[in-house]
Formats: sequence, C-alpha cells, structure tokens
Amino acid sequence: ATAAETVAQDSLLNICMDAKHHKTEPGPEGQLYGQCVLWKDNACCTANTSVEAHQDQSYLYKFNWDHCGAMPEKCKRHFIQDTCLYECSPNLGPWIDQADTSWRKERIRDVPLCQEDCEQWWEDCQDAVTCKVNWHKGWNWTTGTNQCPKGAMCQKFKFMFPTAAALCEQIWSGSYRYTTHHRGSGRCIQMWFDPAQENPNVAVAQYYA
Repeated sequence: ATAAETVAQDSLLNICMDAKHHKTEPGPEGQLYGQCVLWKDNACCTANTSVEAHQDQSYLYKFNWDHCGAMPEKCKRHFIQDTCLYECSPNLGPWIDQADTSWRKERIRDVPLCQEDCEQWWEDCQDAVTCKVNWHKGWNWTTGTNQCPKGAMCQKFKFMFPTAAALCEQIWSGSYRYTTHHRGSGRCIQMWFDPAQENPNVAVAQYYA
C-alpha cells in the first residue's frame, strides 16, 4: 500500500463516530456496565452511557422498547447489545457515513453482521411485538418518548420481519447488513464476543479498511 493508502486505512481504524453520546476518541473505560463490559479495554462510550444502555426509556434517546407491551427479556438483551456495540465499539470506522440529523453528524451503514448474531437476534425476538419496521423514524414523539404512529398495528416481529436479514437490515434503516460469514471468520462484526479473548472486531475493521 502507498503511504497515502496507509493513512486512509488508519483513519478508519480505532475511531469513534461523531454522534450524540460518543467520546471524541476511544480509550480504556474500567467501569463499563453489564453487557457493555466487552469494550472496557478500549471504548467509545463512557461508564454512564453503558449504564443507560440497559435502562428502559433511557435518557440516551428516550426510546421505549416496550411500545407494544413488554418486550421479552431474551429479546431485549439483543437490543442492549446492539446499543453497546453502537455506543462503545471503536471498530466501526469502515462503515461510518455522514448523517444529516440534528442529533448526530455520523451514523453507521451496512456493517456486515455475523450470521449467528443476526439469526439469534431474530430467533429470540420473533414473538416480541412492534408496530414499525424502521425504528429510526416515523414515531409519534408527542409524549416525549416514542409511541406507535396513528393507525400502526402492533404485530409480532416474525410478521413484521419475516427473516433474520429483514430484521437486521431494516430495523435501523440499513445500519447493519446480513451476511453468511461466520463468527471468528474475520469477515463480519460480532455483536457478542468473549471478553476474556481479544476483541475479534479489530481484525474485521482492518480487513475492510
């Protein structure tokens, strides 16, 4: 690689996106809470953000998981993990894109998610209930937290998202891309990994950078 290419690659590695709660640059966070603890050695989130990621209707985005009745715990843990990955991971550089919203300058797009992570998310959430396919927009926010828009019916995830790919790719308007790559392949981002091991997503970011 030329020097310029190397610089371009490095600028995509070990960085935090310019968004609502992210630190300006990643670093150790010894006190990360709960499911976010995987990123404690090098994180884009603060301890406070990691605690809030686990709250229903946290101050992070005033987002209510239980907009169609209580979301089952086994499903909610995937959304918590998704929040931890988004807020804490310094390995999403290759997929950072401009965002034209008031609350963030950058977002992620088409992050290649490992097949198992996506399938398990769908599996554990198929009986949870929602009224929308894209959770980024179109909610009724008049009460200060998201409610179903007028006329939207609450239905089980398995009807709203007939496949795991539909769930992962549509729910956050294309933030994730479903792949057939497997965990440990070095070709896909893992939402879940063993905190006792090295973070596998470092190598994945390097590959795509």
